[in-house]
Amino acid sequence: MKDPVTTISSITYDRESIEHWLFTCNNTICPVTKQPLPEDSDLTPNHTLTRLIQSWCTIHGVDRIPTPKPILNKSHFLKLIKDLSQPHLQIKTLGQLELLASENERNRKSMVDAGVPTAMVSLVVTFFMRNQVGGLHEALSILHSIRIPSAESKLILREMDQIIESWTGVLTSNNLENNIAVKSHALSILKLLVEAGSSSMLERLKPEFFNAIVGVFREKKVTQQGTNAALNVLLHACQWGRNKGMMVKSGAVFELIELELDSPEKRTTELILGVLFHLCTCAEGRAEFVSNRGGIAVVAKRILRVSNTADDRAVLILSLVSKFCGTKFVVQEMLDAKDVSKLCALLQIGHCDAYLKEKAKEILRSNLDEWKKEPCFDASVLLTNSNFFFLEFPCQTISMYILTIDK
Repeated sequence: MKDPVTTISSITYDRESIEHWLFTCNNTICPVTKQPLPEDSDLTPNHTLTRLIQSWCTIHGVDRIPTPKPILNKSHFLKLIKDLSQPHLQIKTLGQLELLASENERNRKSMVDAGVPTAMVSLVVTFFMRNQVGGLHEALSILHSIRIPSAESKLILREMDQIIESWTGVLTSNNLENNIAVKSHALSILKLLVEAGSSSMLERLKPEFFNAIVGVFREKKVTQQGTNAALNVLLHACQWGRNKGMMVKSGAVFELIELELDSPEKRTTELILGVLFHLCTCAEGRAEFVSNRGGIAVVAKRILRVSNTADDRAVLILSLVSKFCGTKFVVQEMLDAKDVSKLCALLQIGHCDAYLKEKAKEILRSNLDEWKKEPCFDASVLLTNSNFFFLEFPCQTISMYILTIDK
């Protein structure tokens, strides 16, 4: 233990551990006694045990643990927020808040209670309006470190139009072009705000907003966490039809395919396929998707290689493309991209959802007549009085799959 504290259940814990238990894990009982342990209950410093630990360290030649710092309460952070209103103290105060936010969970909770998230959002908006770069990194870092409760989010979102405009400006600022941390923090916070936003707010988003988000993928100057946050923003916003149209016009389909071609991590792939599926539900999105020679190929490649979620979204994309864009060129491209073999393989997997198998069958049924004309697809061997047929592929001596397709 470095900072022993005693709870109202009379059990002593290390402060960092019990605060993590209470604030991060959201547990409300004492780990030992199982008695109720409210989140706002006092944690009393155990000075006797602290002195015994320090004495033991001295006797045994171990680095002596420092005397714990006094706990900062809500009033301390209220004073710091007041200091932020004075321009000559802003940078210094932001540095203090950033340091305190990084120290422990207790500080972060007190900062939320004092209204620091709202103050930081207001500062970011102010910095943007003034074209002021100094302090922007600290303000976004503080917001990224502390958890914004739903009640606080609703208060912040009253000024959502200004917030969206400011965050769009941060993402497109030439002054921050090479500042990966600032843009990544901005995207993480934007994700939380968009998720908490109302439908009316999401319906008011402008083309500039989506141009800024898509520009993040184009520039590739954010962290992996920032990329996933940007994808989450698009996924949440594309539930509204007008937003999908603006995303397509911003070049989202092309940039998402390019991003997926780099073989990102599992979660990123799931998010990309999720956004692409929503964009393919509109005609302009499908047109952009099939016009990209890498689209069908990369989606087919991900089937059975990433996760069940990725399989689900990939098959739904191919289903939309097959149903609404089933030109000879597209059908040929699906065959070249090994879509047929992947769809056939899905039908053989026991844990695959029934509705997904039906989607795979629909794609195969709707394009069978066209695929049978191709030399790489041999469906000539039909079993008499059966619904089974063989699919054979070049350079292979045996039939790869036996499928049941109601045709």
